[in-house]
This record gives sequence, structure tokens and C-alpha cells, in this order.
Amino acid sequence: MNISVVIPLYNEEESISELYTWIERVMTEHHFTFEVIFISDGSTDRSWPIIEELQQKSQGKVKGIKFRRNYGKSPALYCGFEKAEGDVVITMDADLQDSPDEIPELYRMITEDGYDLVSGYKQKRYDPLSKTLPTKLFNATARKVSGIKNLHDFNCGLKAYRSEVVKNIEVYGEMHRYIPYLAKNAGFNKIGEKVVQHQARKYGESKFMGWNRFVNGYLDLITLWFLSTFGKKPMHVFGFLGSVMFFIGFISAFILGAHKLYYLWSGIPQRLVTNSPYFYIALTMMIIGTQLFLTGFLGDLISRTSTNRNEYQIEKMI
Repeated sequence: MNISVVIPLYNEEESISELYTWIERVMTEHHFTFEVIFISDGSTDRSWPIIEELQQKSQGKVKGIKFRRNYGKSPALYCGFEKAEGDVVITMDADLQDSPDEIPELYRMITEDGYDLVSGYKQKRYDPLSKTLPTKLFNATARKVSGIKNLHDFNCGLKAYRSEVVKNIEVYGEMHRYIPYLAKNAGFNKIGEKVVQHQARKYGESKFMGWNRFVNGYLDLITLWFLSTFGKKPMHVFGFLGSVMFFIGFISAFILGAHKLYYLWSGIPQRLVTNSPYFYIALTMMIIGTQLFLTGFLGDLISRTSTNRNEYQIEKMI
């Protein structure tokens, strides 16, 4: 199979049929074999019945996954990637702001130009300033932290992947914003970008508005940076910081004790060591240093065990 199109959605009943018709037309014109995987992320409208109707009419080209509740975009992509069978996997949003007409060129860049991942770049956006301005700042930070200098739009929903990429990365939490970074950490270094057409939203309102998503985005970026740098070796950072703090605290306490002994030996009256604030600062540093060291040790133990963070309640699958 040439292409799998993975589409996470939440309450997009107005656009699903139109989007599939558009995708089908593009695939037929270019003679691609394909499948479209819709993931209904806890939708409360008629999205799932429409997906079922499309599945019955499409002769097996449409597949669907229905979550019992809303988990978020990353879990939806994770489950879609698991089921994808195409040589190239295309992701796009269901709101018709991503154009299926971009698919042939994205496919060509993967299969002929040899890219592992190609990310769309919505150079001209039809979003309000309250969304575009923070997005520019966010992308600048993401480029700096990830080291992927050629990407201008990390969070663009329209992306193309070599099949091996989606089968070897783990998208969880809200890490869908950083899939290029995840791919780079997994060893897929040929990452490209394509300027794509961004269309004004045709139906309803965006489900991803609000400043909290940008705050969460930065927190996720810090998490991903730490995991990619120290995730397999937490003792290296916590153990180092703990050892430094303990050493400084110990030396400080030693100097205070030596100072006290010197004055006692010389017969010079001196106040109690415990009356000095420096004693408590040194003691606190030693305690915190020990805690950081133990944190690194426990982190090493935890990193050696597997987690079940990608288990989701799936109500139906077609």
C-alpha cells in the first residue's frame, strides 16, 4: 500500500465526508493505493456514525478508531500510527484547513528525495493574531532546543513520514508538537519542510485555542529535552548536582568546625556553631545534595522498567 492517511478528530461532523471525498479524488488521480484512518477522540457529535457510513461505502479504504473519552491528539496519532499499513504515512487535521492536494508532493519527497519526515509549513496563515504570534515564538524556541534549524512550523498537522519512523517513535501526552524532535532522537535525521497551503476554517471553531496550550507546549519541550538528554541516564544529572551540593555543604560545615576548634585551642571565647546561619545553610545543602543523589539513583531504577502510558480505552474499531 502506498499511503496511509491518519486523521485525528474531535467533533468534526460537518467536514469528515467532504474531506474524505477530497482525499479519494487526489488518490485516484495519482493512482495511489491508500487507506484513511479516522480516530474519533471522544467526539460527542455525529462524527462516528459518519465514519461508519464512509467505511461501508469505501470498500475497505476507510478505517476508524473510537475512543471512549477525549484523550488528546497525541494518543489519537499513536493509535493511528499503530494501525497504519502504508509505505508513507500522512497526517492531517479534519477541519479542512490542511489541503489533500499537498499529498502527492509530500509522497514524492519521502519516496524520491529520501526524506524520513517532511513537515508542512503554513507560511500564510488564516488564524487570529492571538494564535499566530505565540506560535512564532514557540517555533523559534523549539528550533533552538531541538537543533532542527530548517523547520518553521513544528505543530503543523500536515506531515509525511516514512513508515519506519512512525513505527519507531512513541507519541504520548501532548508530544505531537515535537514529532520531528522525537524522530531525530530515534535516529531519523533527514527531516525536510514543504510550504503548504493553509485554508480558512470552513465549519465550526478551532478546538485548540487558548493560551494554556502554549504554556503546556513549553513544559512539554522542557520534558522532551530532559528525556532526550538524560532520560536514559538520570543519575548523570541528579547524581552530579547532588554530589556538588553535598560537597559544598560538607566543606562549609568543615570550615565552620575547624574555625570553632581553632578558637577553642587558642582560648578565645566564641559563640556556638549552631548560632551561625552558615551552619544551617551548609546542613541544608548536604541534605538537598543527598536527596538529589537518591533521586538520580531511583530515576535509574525506574528508567529500567517499562510503563503502560499508551493504553487507551477504545470503544470501537472498524
